Amino acid sequence: MRGIKVSGVVECGRRLGRTIGFPTVNLALPEGVELADGVYRSQVEFDGRCYAAMSNVGCNPSVGGAERRIETHLFDFEGDLYGRRIEVELFEKLREECRFPDLEALRRQLEADKQQILNQLNKQ
Repeated sequence: MRGIKVSGVVECGRRLGRTIGFPTVNLALPEGVELADGVYRSQVEFDGRCYAAMSNVGCNPSVGGAERRIETHLFDFEGDLYGRRIEVELFEKLREECRFPDLEALRRQLEADKQQILNQLNKQ
């Protein structure tokens, strides 16, 4: 299955994802790329390796975000990618972006999203 590819240099975010167990890499949305806001199954490629991932396209309303961007959590990866060029490929959309009442509710939903993606990958 082919998805929509977006490449760019990883930018510094507010580092909130790591506080709830979901560190992310952040990319600005390039001009002319039309993507609907929401959570997607995705894949990240850099240095010739691919990582299963999940991405949010939008402005992160649960944490007061304003700028639209792509935030991606890589599965089975630990490290620092700030300033590195990566490519994110977005596949199917899992759900709409929404506002959660607190970080714990967001964390629980991210766990469910991750499990849904892992279940899909295990069926392939």
